[in-house]
Amino acid sequence: QVQVMESGGGLVVAGGSLNLSCKVTGLRFGGQNLGWFRQISGDEREAVSCINWNSARTYYVDSVKGRFTISRDNDKSTLYLQMNSLRPEDTAVYFCAAGARYLGDQCSYFSSTAWGQGTQVTVSA
Repeated sequence: QVQVMESGGGLVVAGGSLNLSCKVTGLRFGGQNLGWFRQISGDEREAVSCINWNSARTYYVDSVKGRFTISRDNDKSTLYLQMNSLRPEDTAVYFCAAGARYLGDQCSYFSSTAWGQGTQVTVSA
């Protein structure tokens, strides 16, 4: 079975930072495209950042460019998202996606994408 587990969310003041982590087990981590998605209650799940299997390609949604950095450690089977200069509009539940989908220049997901349970990020004004 595949297990995806996010951690590192929390409550921060605007301008602060968080580092999210995602541990993945049960699949060949080094061969997977990975991503971070976020969801606000009642809205569609949005791709925030993705990274391909060898870290040669990354994707960032425009609103986080220059503030967020995605990385991966294949030896630890762990995905990271360093989030700096956080804004209240970044408030959401952040989900880790194992087996993300590159759709042209965009990042999305497949029906087979494995998801974590989500970690809450709250940024106060």
